[in-house]
Amino acid sequence: MKKIFIVALLMTLCSSLEAQNTLNAYIKDSETKEALTGATALLLNTSNGVSADINGFVVLSNIPDGKHAVQFSFIGYEERTDTINFPLSDTLVIYLNSEGDELDEIVVSSTRSSRTIKDIPTRIEFIAGEELDEKANMKPGDIRMVLSESTGIQTQQTSATSANSSIRIQGLDGRYTQILKDGFPLFSGYSGGLGLLQTPPLDLKQIEVVKGSASTLYGGGAIAGLVNLISKTPTKERELRFLINGTSAKGLDVNGYYGKQFNKMGVTLFTSYNSNAAYDPAGIDLTAIPKFERYTINPKLFFNLTEKTTLMLGLNTGIEKRIGGDLHYIAGKGDSIHSYFERNNTQRISTQFNLEHKFGKCSHLTLKNSYNSFNRLVQTPGYEFNGTQNATFTEFNYANHGEKTEWIAGLNLWTDNFTEKKLDSIPLRNYDQTTFGGFIQNTVKAAKWLNIESGLRVDYVINYEPVILPRVSLLFKISPKLTSRLGGGLGYKAPTIFTEESERIQYRNVLPIDKTNILEKSYGANWDFNYRTSLFDEKVSLSVNQLFFYTFLDNPLTLIADTNSLYKFANINGHIDSRGFETNIKIGYKHFKLFLGYTYTDTKTHIGNIHAVNYLTPLNKINSVLFYEIEDKWKVGLEAYYFDRQKLSDGKTGRDYWVCGFMAEKLWEKISVYVNFENFLDARQTRFDNIYTGTQTNPVFRDIYAPLDGFVFNGGIKIKL
Repeated sequence: MKKIFIVALLMTLCSSLEAQNTLNAYIKDSETKEALTGATALLLNTSNGVSADINGFVVLSNIPDGKHAVQFSFIGYEERTDTINFPLSDTLVIYLNSEGDELDEIVVSSTRSSRTIKDIPTRIEFIAGEELDEKANMKPGDIRMVLSESTGIQTQQTSATSANSSIRIQGLDGRYTQILKDGFPLFSGYSGGLGLLQTPPLDLKQIEVVKGSASTLYGGGAIAGLVNLISKTPTKERELRFLINGTSAKGLDVNGYYGKQFNKMGVTLFTSYNSNAAYDPAGIDLTAIPKFERYTINPKLFFNLTEKTTLMLGLNTGIEKRIGGDLHYIAGKGDSIHSYFERNNTQRISTQFNLEHKFGKCSHLTLKNSYNSFNRLVQTPGYEFNGTQNATFTEFNYANHGEKTEWIAGLNLWTDNFTEKKLDSIPLRNYDQTTFGGFIQNTVKAAKWLNIESGLRVDYVINYEPVILPRVSLLFKISPKLTSRLGGGLGYKAPTIFTEESERIQYRNVLPIDKTNILEKSYGANWDFNYRTSLFDEKVSLSVNQLFFYTFLDNPLTLIADTNSLYKFANINGHIDSRGFETNIKIGYKHFKLFLGYTYTDTKTHIGNIHAVNYLTPLNKINSVLFYEIEDKWKVGLEAYYFDRQKLSDGKTGRDYWVCGFMAEKLWEKISVYVNFENFLDARQTRFDNIYTGTQTNPVFRDIYAPLDGFVFNGGIKIKL
């Protein structure tokens, strides 16, 4: 019996020894392919780990049979965890990504959190660096191109001859999207139709987009989402850049940016001159691009008052004269037939103040304030609308950023005053709106696989009821390659005359907001999945993001015909719901990147038993971009975008179309030159449909659902000193 026991024990030991495996792997930099000497490989949930030799080679022994998670790490690089099935006979090559090169390591500000994208439960879309620079090549005078080429986002032109535009997210009108500059609400109300056109991108460091309700974070107006334009900040190394761009549509852009951080003071200065001559590719004597001239100056000062206290002072100024309409009239040759015009003269001045004091390593107090004054004159034959909007925003908040738990709480005060000049018999549309708000937000790492972000805001708009806005977002780290975000919240919008509907008719015969008008309220949710992996021995990178969205908007405010050819705003007894999904795929191979996107948007208005599809909302949209880049040498891009048929307000349906573009840029150390062929297939509404009815003297413009400028090529030079 004793002999049998010994034999069994020896067999068990031999079996155990045979079940121990070895992992052989090289650990390298994903970009340079250089060996990472000293990188580590660790069998997770054990103390079994080794360091790489001078060749980046590791030998990790004593691994049992079966599937095991192995973590690879190195200082300055992203950790990587692979699940490997043992026994394994092959020698692996493991590539680590530098933290500085990955968007996941960039801290965003729109969520008011100090965490990186990969740890934030709120879904953030991020445009920065090379992507922002490439899109700026296509239209350096404004940010329409930067935003419109993303899934789920549409820039909607509201004027046929002046090109006024708003931004729509997930099928909802532009007034439900809040546009911020460095967290300050500077583009809204009267300036909403021109905000996208008057914001050049050269001084922007990044653009952050939150889709779905963000009202808990930023108050009323962020029902569809928000766009936060983040300006560049000064660095110790001087940054001096110039851009000169010309277009075949008679456009000229000259931009300059300077930034420098000195000992205790930093400065940035952005200046821009943008202009265009009247342009009519259709030969119908009406402008597809209006004649305009714009000057922009944005200086900022940054002070390190003490080791723990910083101060930022900013000023944004802009002056523009814009006129569209009949080319003969614009050229000074108008007559009784050629007399239609649409003039927009604007002046903008806004200030930014941000004072921050830190307590220890994790806490800080922030006081911020902005003042925004926007004056606009709108003129058409026999009509004039002239008003000034003055708005202020003040916030005081306290934040504590712990490793596992993060808190932020604050108080806000908004004031919004609009005053117009009395020019006709229509009652003045003057208003004075004041909003008090308070919010609290918590972010917690509840588990290794779960992060939770929750918030609550209470707003009180004078003359309306208090609004309570809860919000929650969850981040599920399902595996190292697969994550999911689920979030939702409530929102609201205070009544205002400044909507896409009233902008289309230049506010003509529009009555003021009535006491019977109530707040528009909403709730919505987003759910997405994000999968990232490598294929074919790490040669091909693949990223897939699938988003599902839904928004319900109760008692939406709409413009309806009243008596005596007047229009008034009324809250309809019904609701709007917008539902759909977005698919984004990114594939990388050597110097090539392929971006594929698809958006399905189903937006309907429901009044009783009537269910009507919303105007100017394509059911299907396809995005595709193929990009080739040799770092610091060449950039070449080819893109194609498909827009489905759209229902129009006159009961007709517009046709579907493709917009294609090609861009190339040659880079040297200090200079780069580029050329861009935008819409080279000349998709243009005036080619396959008309844009107005009636006579040229008194045109009645139809909805604009396709480009009007058609094929335009531009080129320029960028200088970095």
